[in-house]
Amino acid sequence: MGGVMGVTSQVKAAVGQDVRMRVLFVGDSMTIGSAGEHTWRHRMWRHLERTRGPYGTAYEIVGPRDALYDKEADAPVSHDYADPAFPAAARRHLAGWGEGWLHMAPVIAGAVREHRADTLLVFLGLIDLGFYTGSGATAANVRRFVAEARSAEPRVRMVLLPVIPNIRARHDVFFAAECERFNELLARAVAELSTPASPLLTAVPPHDWDLARDTYDGTHPTARGEHRIAAAFADAMHRAWGVGSPYAAGAVGAQPGRPRARRAEPVTVEQ
Repeated sequence: MGGVMGVTSQVKAAVGQDVRMRVLFVGDSMTIGSAGEHTWRHRMWRHLERTRGPYGTAYEIVGPRDALYDKEADAPVSHDYADPAFPAAARRHLAGWGEGWLHMAPVIAGAVREHRADTLLVFLGLIDLGFYTGSGATAANVRRFVAEARSAEPRVRMVLLPVIPNIRARHDVFFAAECERFNELLARAVAELSTPASPLLTAVPPHDWDLARDTYDGTHPTARGEHRIAAAFADAMHRAWGVGSPYAAGAVGAQPGRPRARRAEPVTVEQ
């Protein structure tokens, strides 16, 4: 990863001085979130708001979608965010329940072009490995995704969060191995594809991710998990590009907004 850090050090000053980042969240069910949740996108918005100002982060969140997934309707039709003060403009994203690299690679160019995104925060892979493609094919889709995004914006930059194994990896040895191998292939792709003009970063996953505390069903994040995912992205951008500041160490509790009671759900072994 030394080559990646060398590249990012060359662009740190330029990125930090950008007039305005146009941030696009790209992800699966852990990024779109479901009705009644804050989502880690909300936590990231709060972080960016804390660091904006005359000498801070200038940004806009962009994307073609803004809804949450409604489990009862089995469709992304909910706007029932846990924080009603979450601005409509900040809810934008390109994330989908059950969607992975396989699904996002063909549509990313259009989204980047239409919404003029220049900074992609991407958390994908678990659903691919669980249901669609093996680690090798998934890594190939990562490379296609990068190429497609650059075809729309040659100077696009990306932060990619590796797969965080879910409950399935505890009893499925093959799946656990696929998660590990994909993360190795992802790191290789970032090292090989990152350029000074279009830098790529690998965010560092929480080293002690706790399925009992950081997820509510063995996969999807609780409030604590949402903060930790947002922190991974925020800290990567700050460390490599000088964007904003480190994620607030104490920001792991509830954020403003009405409290929500969650219906007890069984632990799942699927994405």
